Amino acid sequence: MRTILLAALALVAALGLGGCAGTGGSGTSPAVGDTGLDRMERLALNANRCWFKSKDPAFASYSLAPELSSFSGRPRFLLVPRGKPEARPLLVVEGQSGSGNVTVYGPLTSDPVGPRIGRDIDRWRGGANDCGAA
Repeated sequence: MRTILLAALALVAALGLGGCAGTGGSGTSPAVGDTGLDRMERLALNANRCWFKSKDPAFASYSLAPELSSFSGRPRFLLVPRGKPEARPLLVVEGQSGSGNVTVYGPLTSDPVGPRIGRDIDRWRGGANDCGAA
């Protein structure tokens, strides 16, 4: 029963947020990509698929911690030590609302896997969804 109630509340919330999206005078709602939220969601999904679900050994010591909230204006996802979601992030991939800018920073950028991370993020930011070469 509780699961059904939670699902119903999630559906109501999603419908309510969708109804607020179209505030422009033209009758068309702005593209979600204008906020950067969908771009960051795509980057996070690609990172999860290519780095973690594929069981890539280069990322075995880390886990993904998404923070895709649009409230801050800077949706982001983090890589943290596996099993320690509260730990200081080792990598931050952060978008900026209203622009295509994506910033990548943290200790992993200086790690041997850093250039690979940069190439993957650049490729995904450009619209590709492939995992590239390991």
